[in-house]
Amino acid sequence: MSCVLLETKNLTKIFESGFLRKVYIKAVDNVDIALKEAEVVSLAGQSGSGKTTLAKMILRILEPTSGEIIFQGKNIWRDLKGLKDLKWYWRNVHIIFQNPFANFNPFYKVDRTLRQALELIGIDPDSGEGKKLMREAVEVVGLRPDETLGKYPHQLSGGQLQRIMIARAWIVRPKLLLADEPVSMLDVSTRGKILELFLKLRDEQKTTVLFITHDFGLAYVVSDRIMIMYKGKIIEEGDPEEVFFNPKHEYTKELIESVPTLYRRWKFDL
Repeated sequence: MSCVLLETKNLTKIFESGFLRKVYIKAVDNVDIALKEAEVVSLAGQSGSGKTTLAKMILRILEPTSGEIIFQGKNIWRDLKGLKDLKWYWRNVHIIFQNPFANFNPFYKVDRTLRQALELIGIDPDSGEGKKLMREAVEVVGLRPDETLGKYPHQLSGGQLQRIMIARAWIVRPKLLLADEPVSMLDVSTRGKILELFLKLRDEQKTTVLFITHDFGLAYVVSDRIMIMYKGKIIEEGDPEEVFFNPKHEYTKELIESVPTLYRRWKFDL
């Protein structure tokens, strides 16, 4: 039985706006989730449902209004004190954002991202071991080192850049990978390859992947478990087959109606 890697307890985030008249928006509303080791969990819901806000709190970018986030038994806002603790956390918790081009500085070669990953785990990027790991990481995600390393971001496609971000995760071997709409800007064939890479991380590195998406079809394809988020709350959760074929909430039913039957066939091909 898998152990719980990360859990949230009564997690809430309220945004305040307005000058003369204050307006309060509850983006995340009293959310309890538990992510186990070595599973792919999809957090599905439309834009504005609170998915990205939840991810930013887990990544420790955005501080909760109230509630707790516990990672491997540590409250990440209370127990992590200094730079050493933060480096430990960010080594174990990684994120891949929606826009692959936003992850790279256009003035640096893409190698820089992999070199930073090696430095994070204490390996000299210029050493024999470091160079070998960079090439292996690129090959693992289906790219050719000689055609990828040494290039600038504008010389590669969005799909190639996303794979380099996954190669970075392969080097660091995080316990938890947050993937926030990581394939929404990619073509269909590239999407399938990226999803396969997430499953490979789960199976070979025992990485837990929180796959954040507005596309319920993709969630059905890639997940061990699905959580549906609506207006800041988790309204439904369960096995993909159970949620897909026996939805309990009206919002979940609306999501399912928009899913092409192609996804159902694709799931069994992965």
